[in-house]
Amino acid sequence: MRAAYIEELGSPDVIQYGEVADPRPGPTDVLVDVLAATANPVDTFVRSGLFRTPTPFPFVISRDLVGRVADTGPGSQADGFAVGDLVWSNSLGHGGRQGAAAEKAVVAADRLYRLPAGVDPEAAVAVVHPAATAYLGLFTHGRIRPGETIVVAGAGGNVGGAMVTLAVEAGARVLATASAADAAYVRSLGAAEAFDYKAPDLTERIRAAAPDGVDAHLDCSGTNDLAQSVELLARRGRIVILAGARSQPVLPAGQLYMKDCSIVGFAISHASASELAEASVTINRLLAAGKLRPKAVEPLPLSEAADVHRRLEKGELRGRRVVLRTARS
Repeated sequence: MRAAYIEELGSPDVIQYGEVADPRPGPTDVLVDVLAATANPVDTFVRSGLFRTPTPFPFVISRDLVGRVADTGPGSQADGFAVGDLVWSNSLGHGGRQGAAAEKAVVAADRLYRLPAGVDPEAAVAVVHPAATAYLGLFTHGRIRPGETIVVAGAGGNVGGAMVTLAVEAGARVLATASAADAAYVRSLGAAEAFDYKAPDLTERIRAAAPDGVDAHLDCSGTNDLAQSVELLARRGRIVILAGARSQPVLPAGQLYMKDCSIVGFAISHASASELAEASVTINRLLAAGKLRPKAVEPLPLSEAADVHRRLEKGELRGRRVVLRTARS
């Protein structure tokens, strides 16, 4: 089969496109004919070696896929899947699991989910990774509850937009920060307020919108200005760090503990299969309802994977998702 793969860690130049051996499913696996994959920032971290994880070479890159069930393993214990089912996954290419950027992929049955009827496969593959990140940040780690007021920083991006959508749908009041150009988009997702992140009086504007403080602050931009976010928190507020692999912010520890606040960081790569399955229920429900959509999609052939990684690392794809199509698309 054809795949985008690497034989060593390094720059985007190490990505090759060509023939590799077809994968073989085990008894708890499903073989999927891939229709489309994506490229995520975390994929560049794995490829470069910044995010250390087992990478058995040749190593197929990419986390996410939408495809059709082709087969199950011998003596299959992968209950509930039938040949031809449209399915998706968002946790390949990590922890020794081969990636999705290939014509075929083996997916553990507990990391594979059916795609709801009527949902466009390319739109779905573009949102399932950002949406799962948003779900975990909001609910698994952020413990967001209906009626709470939260700040979503970087709301114009893929994860940020999904976070606004999921938080509003769950009954939270969202104060979003984004570029001025993205303000209308963020409001269209349901944000109560959309603030220009470049505003010199940003902290004062957010404080005026939430005079009693915010219950949670989630920064999808990777800036992680803890001095600002701790100041904005209400008593027992939470900060969730989910981006900014190289950021080293200053922590105002005194103010943090005097307000009984907490900080938690997480990487979706470490999410358990059960956590991701829980997220998939909400993702599928919102996909089926048409409430979860990508901001912008750029379809490209799978052979363009190396160039897509270059563009990701240069920051040229902000707010836009590349869908890597296989010949089966």
